Amino acid sequence: MKILAIADRPPREGISKLLSENLIELILTLGDLDYMSLRELEDIQNIPKLGVYGNHCSGQYFEPLGITNLHLRIVEYGGLTFGGFEGSIRYKESEYAKMYTQEEASLLLKDFPHVDVMISHSPPFGINDEPDSDSHQGFKALREYIQLKNPKYFLHGHTYPTKETLQDRFENTSIVYIYQDCILEL
Repeated sequence: MKILAIADRPPREGISKLLSENLIELILTLGDLDYMSLRELEDIQNIPKLGVYGNHCSGQYFEPLGITNLHLRIVEYGGLTFGGFEGSIRYKESEYAKMYTQEEASLLLKDFPHVDVMISHSPPFGINDEPDSDSHQGFKALREYIQLKNPKYFLHGHTYPTKETLQDRFENTSIVYIYQDCILEL
């Protein structure tokens, strides 16, 4: 299955161009985007769109763009199950931002079932994150989720790992870091 994943910045080329050059079967958005940067998705009706919001998202652009909110939900597509978790670690007080404490994330993910593909705005704690950073620390609950549920794939954005620090595997799970746009074959 060929997937277009988008996170943190609009695609380098237009979404329509990426779709015309690739046989995309599913579109995933991983947060810190907005309606204007994704507005081309509004006219795309023949490709399913799943997503999670990031900590800088308004939380209001999925519906007009036809994106299914995957936060704490499971959707089956193409023989794979997809699940999601939005936001980032709470590093400031804001009634609008999608942010959670480590404890809140643990409670929310406590009974979340196994999926083949887990998408999240933030990475798991200690994987492609900055553990000492207030804003770019990953979630411990996502790390525990991977250890207990063993999804085949875990996709995330939010952080800025370097070539030297990029981790693409944790235990039996392929970790896929997304920045701007990425075409994946799952």
